[in-house]
Amino acid sequence: MKPNEQELNFLKEEINQMWKLVISQVEKSKKALLHNNVELALEIISLEKRVDAYELKIDSNCEHYIALYSPVAIDLRLVLSIMKISITLERIADYAAGVARYVVEKECHPFTTKMKEALALEQMFDLLLNMLTDSLVALNSENAKNAGKILAKDTEVNQIYLNAFQVLSEQIGQEGKDAKCGLEMMMLIRKMERIGDHCSNIVEEIVFFIEAKVLKHKGKLEP
Repeated sequence: MKPNEQELNFLKEEINQMWKLVISQVEKSKKALLHNNVELALEIISLEKRVDAYELKIDSNCEHYIALYSPVAIDLRLVLSIMKISITLERIADYAAGVARYVVEKECHPFTTKMKEALALEQMFDLLLNMLTDSLVALNSENAKNAGKILAKDTEVNQIYLNAFQVLSEQIGQEGKDAKCGLEMMMLIRKMERIGDHCSNIVEEIVFFIEAKVLKHKGKLEP
């Protein structure tokens, strides 16, 4: 195996490790929020710096690879995509940590079981985790055939967010004393919705790498 191929495989392995850590962070944030698990939330926050370190290391290694090997065509697209994906994964981890901080701070009472169901929080998390997992598979298999289906899940996430916004707006209107908590809940669910947006950005980078197509501002792929 040529040195440049070894370095490229090393970059792939690094982004895989970071990706799996971020998936774990989102999974843990789901459990921490749904079960009001403060200990798990603290674990998420403690691992945030590890995700940041991955992003810095990958960015540096990608720059080194470009400077050393002057890649072209698909190799260049892969390295550029890995750089952008690592930045996006770091942002996703930030949002997961934001969910964890909501659990730890306890300024508002925990979500009731009825409220969790009304807001479809578990369903929203499951969609986000599916997007993250499926996009990782797409990168490793270098197959973008399911890109449209992954992007379609973001539409479902957006709909849950809009529905949750309506549910919480009605609650605030009925119980003015809980206005502050209602607003904090809205901000929390907004963080989850943003994770979906970032997952879509990752899919767009994978399509760019595999098919040399730029999806930004051109609408979504067909599912």
